[in-house]
Amino acid sequence: MTGLFDSFQRPINYLRISVTDRCNLRCIYCMPEEGVKLMSHEDILTYEEIYAVTKASVGLGISRVRLTGGEPLVRLGLTDLVKMLSSIEGITDLSMTTNGILLAQHARSLREAGLKRVNVSLDTLRSERFRRITRCGELEDVLRGIRVAQEVGLNPVKINVVVMAAVNDDELVDFARRTVNEGWHVRFIEHMPVNGKDNAGTLVPVKEMKRRLSVLGNLEPWKMEAGNGPAKYFRLDGASGTIGFITPVTEHFCYGCNRLRLTADGKLRPCLLSEEEIDLRGALRAGASTEALQELIRKAISSKPERHHLDEGTAKKGRPFSQVGG
Repeated sequence: MTGLFDSFQRPINYLRISVTDRCNLRCIYCMPEEGVKLMSHEDILTYEEIYAVTKASVGLGISRVRLTGGEPLVRLGLTDLVKMLSSIEGITDLSMTTNGILLAQHARSLREAGLKRVNVSLDTLRSERFRRITRCGELEDVLRGIRVAQEVGLNPVKINVVVMAAVNDDELVDFARRTVNEGWHVRFIEHMPVNGKDNAGTLVPVKEMKRRLSVLGNLEPWKMEAGNGPAKYFRLDGASGTIGFITPVTEHFCYGCNRLRLTADGKLRPCLLSEEEIDLRGALRAGASTEALQELIRKAISSKPERHHLDEGTAKKGRPFSQVGG
């Protein structure tokens, strides 16, 4: 057996890196309107430190890397980091999750630096509702970013939609139609209880989403080539795009979890919904060798839990998602 495996024999080949805890939006399910207490500049990993952790991880068997935030594009010089990471032999997929606000102005340089593709978080197609959900954003900026990303080749561009009852669940069909008319790849995500708040009254189970989408025809299972995440994909008749469903609550996918998360301040988390962390920043700044970093990475993998317990009503507390990368 080669590569990285946790104690439950799950292969670990995917590293999500939060490059900043800052964001230019204040989405209602992610953070309070006033924002959250930000980390100091000194606490955030430098690009050189992120490179060192990534290279050590790839040396153990990590092959897929995703940049997240906060909003990654608010960090200055992100293209430089992309160029650094794309030079690491062994990375087969270098991608990014973004809210899309700044994507149009950076998409081409990111592609030229070595970024392969992007996921764009977008929860509504209605301008006024977009402002209510994000508290400060403009929908047209995101739509422009999606178009430019497609044009420069950051494909497939996947659209992540957190579905919330009485907030945006009446747009399921509108998003799904875009997979037919415009070739979008849309992923519907169940709303999770986070930051100590439950999701009572907002959860729309994927089973219900599929029922509502049945007005558009049959959903045929589809194999998505790019990506290695938990979504299950389908396609409507005549569509060039796809519809994916992510079920963190009603059908947990922990049995196939293949990822680690590096926080903006250099903590390695084996599970998004666990507070256990391994401090890599301290080791890096104490002069740790690649081998010493790899030992800490192995330690994190060995502590990876079998599953989360959202279905038991346990809400995630502690760090906001803006620091962990979602």
